[in-house]
Amino acid sequence: MPYKAPSPSAAQSQVILTGFLVCRSLEESDRVAHLLPEHIGLTRAEPGCVLFEVIRSMADPVRFAVREIFASRADFEAHQARVAASQWGQSTKGIPRDYMLTDGRGQRRFPIPSPD
Repeated sequence: MPYKAPSPSAAQSQVILTGFLVCRSLEESDRVAHLLPEHIGLTRAEPGCVLFEVIRSMADPVRFAVREIFASRADFEAHQARVAASQWGQSTKGIPRDYMLTDGRGQRRFPIPSPD
């Protein structure tokens, strides 16, 4: 899905998440790669999803670059709720992530819920 630049007013309401999902083993990384196509398809079909990319590093196959853009905070929060209850969310819970969140309030680290 090609990225289409938003208007300046829309850009201020967007939520952008960027960073990395870093698996602890090749086995875990392969499990993530297996789950990705469905996760990507479901996310891109969500209302408000402007862009969603997860790309496995060729140089370091346990590392995945993540970039998400949602049209609004409400769209992003709905995505987070759906993911938490999904197979992806349950299967990848506890895998380390290093994410930054950018929105109208600036840029900050995005806290990933700790594994229970």
